[in-house]
Amino acid sequence: KSRKVVPGLAVILEGDNHASQTYVNSKRKACVELGMHSVLIEYPDNVSEHELLNKIAELNGDSTIHGILVQLPIPKHIDEIKVIESILPEKDVDGFHPINIGRMMTGQDAFLPCTPYGIMVMLKDMEIEIAGKNVVVIGRSNIVGKPAGQLFLNEHATVTYCHSKTQDLKKHTKQA
Repeated sequence: KSRKVVPGLAVILEGDNHASQTYVNSKRKACVELGMHSVLIEYPDNVSEHELLNKIAELNGDSTIHGILVQLPIPKHIDEIKVIESILPEKDVDGFHPINIGRMMTGQDAFLPCTPYGIMVMLKDMEIEIAGKNVVVIGRSNIVGKPAGQLFLNEHATVTYCHSKTQDLKKHTKQA
């Protein structure tokens, strides 16, 4: 704002998933409270992949939009990878674009997935030392598990991933 720029966030919501609607409404409320420009684009479940990708391309070119967030999950007939990769990395506020993931992996500045980043902020606010700790991450999703483990690794923790195929979960968690 000191440079006379009002930050703009565009959120795309497909379908009528109640949890997604609640989450998106909280984001809009936060934008209003912060004085940000907020745009909500809503589509029905049957939106075509072509229409969704065209809207993202339009938002990529919109100078009043600085961040784009496509609320997941998206309808099954749409290729999630295509959608994520169509958002410019510099507007990918979810931190899911391969370039942002690569930057996170190498410890560079990047947009980070919000839940894993929130975990790190919470631990730092609680003054919990991470370096040298044994951390067990249960789950290996691209949205939470894998990025959380990487952020712990970036903070010099020793990380173990556990998941549905892990044997003796109790043993691993006792070592955390």
